[in-house]
Amino acid sequence: MAGHASKQIDGKTLWGGKISPFSTSYGKLMMWFFLVSDALTFSGLLIAYGFTRHDYLGSWPIGEETFESLPFLGNGFPLIYVALMTFILIVSSVTMVLAVEAGHRMDKKGVTKWMIATIIGGFFFVGSQAWEWKHFIHGSDFGRVELADGSQAIVKGKFGDIKNFTVVEAGHHLAVGDKVTEDLKHEYTHAAAEGHIHNGMITLHDGSIAKINKAANTDMRLIVKEYGGTYAMGDEIKGPEAVKMYEEAINAGEKNRVIYGANMKQNEYGPQHYGQFFFFITGFHGFHVFSGVMINIIILLGVIGGVYHKRGHYEMVEKTGLYWHFVDLVWVFVFTFFYLV
Repeated sequence: MAGHASKQIDGKTLWGGKISPFSTSYGKLMMWFFLVSDALTFSGLLIAYGFTRHDYLGSWPIGEETFESLPFLGNGFPLIYVALMTFILIVSSVTMVLAVEAGHRMDKKGVTKWMIATIIGGFFFVGSQAWEWKHFIHGSDFGRVELADGSQAIVKGKFGDIKNFTVVEAGHHLAVGDKVTEDLKHEYTHAAAEGHIHNGMITLHDGSIAKINKAANTDMRLIVKEYGGTYAMGDEIKGPEAVKMYEEAINAGEKNRVIYGANMKQNEYGPQHYGQFFFFITGFHGFHVFSGVMINIIILLGVIGGVYHKRGHYEMVEKTGLYWHFVDLVWVFVFTFFYLV
């Protein structure tokens, strides 16, 4: 099997300069240097995340409790959509391998086909991450509530449909007897967070006061995430008691008694640091994926135009593939840290 023997290079040639000591191109070496430095950046971020999480122990959000939504289907599907995103990204890494392999065979049509598939997978992932961010920012149906003893609890269950708001006291735009039937959920959650719901009545954006016509919440569970006085971390409150305590918090008329979603200042799902790390790390990775998609599109245009075929090699596709595989590998660690552990 002489054809498979390793190429022997004498020491003078190997380290004498003018050529790559690893028999590889300058472009590939620079790509590897960039990937190593980028790997160190992600490593630092994930290590910082790990140390911060360790400080909070039980109050840190659990992946299957936080990410349980599917587009068009609502809640109750723990980690399903995130798993789908991950699967699509891994498949796109496979299609990138096939594009590189086709390039080695100087198969222009094959490179084009597999790069298009890779780009589609990348766009799906970026779009899915945008949807996930939107859902994360807006929050769950119930939000996070502060109980009477000062404990903080997340809420699970089936949210009762809001039928309408019937105005009982006129404001700037609405008259007594008017029924509000649009944007009910957003109006309700905004009012609850601002403390504008009291004894089943809601103060609307124009200052009018309306009665809330809403179906009852069912299958409710309160899971304590921060100790207050009566309940310990991890305690679950179920049944009628959970409904009563939640309604008390909603109807208290106190600002921030209920928190919906996450931003850089407050977080429904857990400690404030969790939201900050989530936005920064997943956003940083999402920027890498988006950049990779853009680079793939540029290289694809070169492939279609025959640029690399005229050069006699598709090394640019291979260098792009190195970056794409790195992005996929990093997501495996981000997925593990944020969603599984």
